Amino acid sequence: VQLQASGGGLVQAGGSLRLSCVASGSIFSINNMGWYRQAPGKQREWVALINTGGFIIYEDSAKGRFTISRDNAKNTVYLQMNSLKPEDTAVYYCRIGTFWGQGTLVTVSS
Repeated sequence: VQLQASGGGLVQAGGSLRLSCVASGSIFSINNMGWYRQAPGKQREWVALINTGGFIIYEDSAKGRFTISRDNAKNTVYLQMNSLKPEDTAVYYCRIGTFWGQGTLVTVSS
């Protein structure tokens, strides 16, 4: 399975972006998916996780602002990010099972 992440870009603080991660194969049977991010000079951290049972968890800073979802029919996992802050600036990576996407850069200006 190969993953293609997209949707990053430059946005002003308070703005929104929707990240997408499309898998080359079926993700129907893959349980765990998630979004992670790595800011300059920092380690990669998880942002949001989702499983097939609909269980979702968010990192504290993402709660109330970010929404993770999956569309098995489209082999895609999404991350809707609202009320973006400069501290959200990072390269965002998707993970589906044990597979990782290439990352998409999100830059939030103040």
